[in-house]
Amino acid sequence: MSKEVLGKCPVCGSNTEVTRISCDECGTNIEGHFNLCKFCRLTDEQKAFIDVFIKCRGNIKEVEKELGISYPTVKNKLEDAAAALGYRADAESSASIKRKEVLDRLNSGEISVEEALGLING
Repeated sequence: MSKEVLGKCPVCGSNTEVTRISCDECGTNIEGHFNLCKFCRLTDEQKAFIDVFIKCRGNIKEVEKELGISYPTVKNKLEDAAAALGYRADAESSASIKRKEVLDRLNSGEISVEEALGLING
């Protein structure tokens, strides 16, 4: 059974650090302070989403089909994973993305014009 390094402390949620690396084959042990890759800090759910996103080559419609979720949910999961990797959208960009999501939902018939206006206007 494969075990992964915990990127976040299960007690307090802080980032973890690897301090020892061992080779089972030759018995070599190296101690120090080693940084984890940023992908180690993703949750299992975020890793699974990123896996599907890459499998679908970033095609959001394909991700929707693969996971059986709506466009806004795909965008939210993508934004969540991006934030966990340290990429933060500025407020203007986030508002623009939200407006586009609302318009896409309106276009697909998920919501009415009144609902769309309510969502856009807050």
